[in-house]
Amino acid sequence: MIVALAILGLFAFLIASIWAAETLDAACHGWIAGGGTVSPVFTPLRTAALWLSQQRLTTEAPDRLNALLSITGYFALGLVGLALVPIGPDMTLIVLPTSVVAWGACEALVVVVVFLHGWSPNAPLALIGAYRYVAIGLPIMLLSMFVLIAAALPAQSLDLRDIVTSQSSVWNVIRQPLGLPLFLLLGLSLTLRGPFDYADSADLAGGTSVEASGPDRLGWQIARLVMLTGFSAVAASVFLGGYLGPVLPGPLWLALKTLAIMTVVIGLSHLLARMPVARMMGLIWIGLLPLSFLDLILAGVLAL
Repeated sequence: MIVALAILGLFAFLIASIWAAETLDAACHGWIAGGGTVSPVFTPLRTAALWLSQQRLTTEAPDRLNALLSITGYFALGLVGLALVPIGPDMTLIVLPTSVVAWGACEALVVVVVFLHGWSPNAPLALIGAYRYVAIGLPIMLLSMFVLIAAALPAQSLDLRDIVTSQSSVWNVIRQPLGLPLFLLLGLSLTLRGPFDYADSADLAGGTSVEASGPDRLGWQIARLVMLTGFSAVAASVFLGGYLGPVLPGPLWLALKTLAIMTVVIGLSHLLARMPVARMMGLIWIGLLPLSFLDLILAGVLAL
């Protein structure tokens, strides 16, 4: 009974987060573009109705199986990330002593599902978007490895439950000020947003999504928002103390912190410009990776 209630609560939180993310995205776009005639609150309904009413168009000889696997896989990876997050003391849907490693595996598999999404239409722009994302996605995953290990050092554990508990006095965002900004950049990459939107970018007319229409496009966008929710919940747990907080119940604190991370990611996606691929590769290898390694060294020194 408790497990069933927890699963229902998880999906209710997921639906609310998807709605909030779409509303925030529309509000940011309207603010930058100078406003609009439709309230951002109703944007999720309008967008879903538009895509569901569209005819599903396909290219010649598409790979339908990989198209389905890419959407369901992307959705599942975000859902697993959310299920790994503790919502209270001894309250986690997926209990693993190495949950940080499990989340790292989800991050790596995002590269696979995005590539499958670009491969499946059998179209040139979609495939270019897939290859570009692989080129950028693989090195930026190293940021996560260094940053998450650094966050795990104070807890001396790879369990997200222990990492949250270790922040009872000081959050990791204060102990490791480089960690959260670097992790947010990874979040932009995982959710195909902002300067790391090389898979579905406008210069490729939509990249891996250029041939997606109707329910297929809606499913891909929902999967992106599920990954955004899962990533935000993990970031809130690793750097902002997760469910820890005064007065309010733990799950409510986690929801508020997840919403705060989500708002920052969406805001950054609208404010940061996308670089050429070669320049971004240089920034990752020469700038961001050394910073993440420095974050790990500082965390190790403090742990010693």
